[in-house]
Amino acid sequence: MELLSLLADGFATSLSPLNLFIVILGVTAGLFIGAMPGLGSVNGVAIVLPLTFIVPPTSAIILLAAIYYGAMYGGAVSSILLGIPGASTAVATTFDGRPMAQQGQAGLALIAAAVASFVGGTISVLLFTVFAAPLADVALSFGPAEEFALVLLAFTTFVGLGGDDVLKTIMMICLGLVLSTVGLDLISGQPRLIFGDLPGFYSGISFLVLAIGTYGLGEILYTIETSKTAPSVTPAKITLRELWAGLKRMNQLWKTMSFGSFLGFFVGMLPAAGATPAALMSYGLAKQMSKNGSSFGKGNIEGVAAPETANNAASTGSLLPMLTLGIPGSPTTALLLGGMVMWGLVPGPMLFIEQPDFVWGLISSLYTANFAAVIVNIALIPVFVWALRMPFTVLCALVVVLCIVGGFAPSQKMHDVWLIFAFGVGGYVLRKAEYPLAPLVLALVLGPLMEKSFRQSLIADQGNILVFLERPLSATFIILSAIFFAMPVISKLLSKTKHRLHVPSKRPKLNKSS
Repeated sequence: MELLSLLADGFATSLSPLNLFIVILGVTAGLFIGAMPGLGSVNGVAIVLPLTFIVPPTSAIILLAAIYYGAMYGGAVSSILLGIPGASTAVATTFDGRPMAQQGQAGLALIAAAVASFVGGTISVLLFTVFAAPLADVALSFGPAEEFALVLLAFTTFVGLGGDDVLKTIMMICLGLVLSTVGLDLISGQPRLIFGDLPGFYSGISFLVLAIGTYGLGEILYTIETSKTAPSVTPAKITLRELWAGLKRMNQLWKTMSFGSFLGFFVGMLPAAGATPAALMSYGLAKQMSKNGSSFGKGNIEGVAAPETANNAASTGSLLPMLTLGIPGSPTTALLLGGMVMWGLVPGPMLFIEQPDFVWGLISSLYTANFAAVIVNIALIPVFVWALRMPFTVLCALVVVLCIVGGFAPSQKMHDVWLIFAFGVGGYVLRKAEYPLAPLVLALVLGPLMEKSFRQSLIADQGNILVFLERPLSATFIILSAIFFAMPVISKLLSKTKHRLHVPSKRPKLNKSS
């Protein structure tokens, strides 16, 4: 009953005229951001984040969460109509969504994506509501040692589960940790890494500046280079008859959407996992479980429903560790975490006690955003088709202007604008060299927390480094971190062993007659 009471109070917050308008605005903006190739939820949140200072903190986070939600829906639009995923989370949707569009079933594919996203979002929000408070209660027992071990676990999951080059991932985490130390020392107050006593570095490097530079300007530069020709847009229109037929067809896919939702939610909770692996895993499992698995990749509607339920469920799942533990489950939630810190909201278990109106207002807004997203998505399909025909040069110019304004507005310092350009070029070079950017952003956001908890633990225990292994919970996190860190080495050794076992011996046969 207490849960229902808290949720009711949350709806009183999220359904206020201002917040309801913000949810609809955020969802609509997110749909367009997700539908535009080269953008996506990370870029959209990074660009819009500075503009949220004109509204209260609760409304600002609700807006960013709505954009995140809408972008998850919108990624399927360009995947189906263009054959180009709006974000990496919608890559798996392209496998069957684009063939369906080429077969004249673009409307059905878009309906399937919207309904599947709605189902995945609904189930994941229900799971979020159930698990949020118990996880926050567990986190109340955390001390500095547990906080350090948990952040270390977040970094090692990127190494073990990230799927990128291990050495490059470690290098990006280290670079992010170095950048997080720029400014004044947390304890002594002495300046560190201020690059020749430049005044702008005394306040440190804002994650907002890094995010806008790497995910805004950097992605634009990379997209300009890689987009050689303008892709053709498949026309799509949806009548009421087609909508009804599509809904009846989706009723047959409840099994696919159910396991995709549960899988996506729990995979999304893992740092470094997120929506992209969840969508790919769901697609692979749906293909194995389907009675018509051979038709996957040729226009099977299950191949659209499975990844769309998973990526939307994962987006909600990634919010859970961010709110309850202060550990983001995806690059987008890392930006949301940084935004909360900027507004004086400290994610973690105490947030549920000190700011219950904000927490449950945000949770209830996810229900509202989910309903708004599916309605707006289906209603605006003709508009999406028109928007995707927009010249890319216009879109690039608009994004660059927003990046500059967004970087200058919070601090009103040209120092941050120059840093945005520097990080933009750096992000472009790193992207070209196939270095993952998500660990860099995560390390910059979590670096101060990791340093503070590490030094607090050592000071409290008079320099005893074994303090992290003497506490049961932190020791468990440390052991898990070691396992995740060793996973790439173990997997390579296993693959080499399997290869040797399957390779036939090349030793010459002895001649029996001799």
